[in-house]
Amino acid sequence: MSMHEIVLASANAGKLRELQAILDAYDVTLVPQSEFEIEPAEETGLSFVENALIKARHACNVSGLPAIADDSGIEVDALEGEPGIYSARYAGISGPTADAANNALLLAELEQVPELERTARFQCAIVFMRHALDPMPLICQGTWEGRILFAESGANGFGYDPLFYVPTHACSSAELDPAIKNAISHRGQALQQLVKCWNFHL
Repeated sequence: MSMHEIVLASANAGKLRELQAILDAYDVTLVPQSEFEIEPAEETGLSFVENALIKARHACNVSGLPAIADDSGIEVDALEGEPGIYSARYAGISGPTADAANNALLLAELEQVPELERTARFQCAIVFMRHALDPMPLICQGTWEGRILFAESGANGFGYDPLFYVPTHACSSAELDPAIKNAISHRGQALQQLVKCWNFHL
């Protein structure tokens, strides 16, 4: 059993898999909030940081354990930063078909946009709270620059990964080996910052 058990304020299996792969080296076990029958918090914030704080505080409050929350999404320059904080619900639906619907909508919105103007970036805010009243949560951020492809490519990852072209590796995020993605992605960057601070918090 791990020394530290932390609630992940998400039901997203892809996020759980990516985060746990990085945290395995730190004797930390992430427990999805669904195991505590925690309903998702209403994301009423206007930034990734605000929404991550809302989700972490809610998970702490219900479970009584420390919590990690990640809020992330993709900003597309040609769409003035959209879908941004609404990335997961861009097409207005939820459930197993949401990723496909979101990707289809993004491609449709960018249909007339040429390759060099399809610049975009993944943003991630990760929050760690020791308890629901934690007055100094840890907040870490990661940014991953790239651009939007004209069609999906690759089968790894989730969300917008098949559409996100990574110039440094000349492929989509969904074509990267998971270990490479975890090392360079927005979420990987934010989490690596977080674990550096944990000596003072765990």
